[in-house]
Amino acid sequence: MSEKKLGRNDPCWCGSQKKYKHCHMEFDEKLDHFRREGHTVPTHEMIKTPEQIEGIRQSSKINIAVLDLVAQKIHAGMTTEEIDKIVYDETTRLGGIPAPLNYEGFPKSVCTSVNDQVCHGIPSDKVVLKDGDIINVDVSTIYNGYFSDSSRMFCIGEVSENAANLVKVAKECVELGLTEVKPWGFLGDIAQAISDHAHKNGYTIVREIGGHGIGLEFHEDPWVGYVGKRGTDMMLAPGMVFTIEPMVNEGKHNVRMDENGQDWIVVTSDGKLSAQWEITVAVTEDGYEVLTY
Repeated sequence: MSEKKLGRNDPCWCGSQKKYKHCHMEFDEKLDHFRREGHTVPTHEMIKTPEQIEGIRQSSKINIAVLDLVAQKIHAGMTTEEIDKIVYDETTRLGGIPAPLNYEGFPKSVCTSVNDQVCHGIPSDKVVLKDGDIINVDVSTIYNGYFSDSSRMFCIGEVSENAANLVKVAKECVELGLTEVKPWGFLGDIAQAISDHAHKNGYTIVREIGGHGIGLEFHEDPWVGYVGKRGTDMMLAPGMVFTIEPMVNEGKHNVRMDENGQDWIVVTSDGKLSAQWEITVAVTEDGYEVLTY
């Protein structure tokens, strides 16, 4: 363990100003116990304080409101560039900053991934939504230095039965994964619940791209994959905050970069549909709290 060993009466590492013995000492002893048993446990950097979680909660309120507005306005005939403008205008009106804008060179305020686009679709005035499309709108917000992140799927007009079912199963995957979030469980519990449900319905899960810790930065540890075994991967502990966002493919799990995607847009390798919902969740003392949806 790389963290400095504290004495019982030292100030706790979390910044609470409480003595260590009255704050996180018992928590650290439990982590040490599981580590000695051979489990991977979170570092202190992955544990958010109640004050930090409240900051993420406030950022999340903006993120949710922005996605709610997109849900009201999205329709066939609009461009994905128009979605980007809605996201930018509403985020800034509410006092936030769109986290994707200029993030590592990303040129827009939101990701809009249509049909076979798996993720990181770039809004464009050349992409016009049409009847039968499915689209993922992925919104991320910075507010008072805290990050929030969630995405939703939208069916444009009358979509095929196959497309509607893919979107439904992708949402069910997130909901089933969420039921596995509890202190001293495992990321592998979430992964197996999600992958089992996708495979049972004839779909696959993207392996190369997953969820992530979030809150003080856009992307933090741990990386959260969705193809795994129950009882494996990192243990969950109260104070962890991360996204659940499996990408569910209609065909094979393989993906590739779109040659016209400015090194951002990921598409299915077989051209079949992909769907994704994303939430941000905090691990609590007795289960979980959904922060962003």
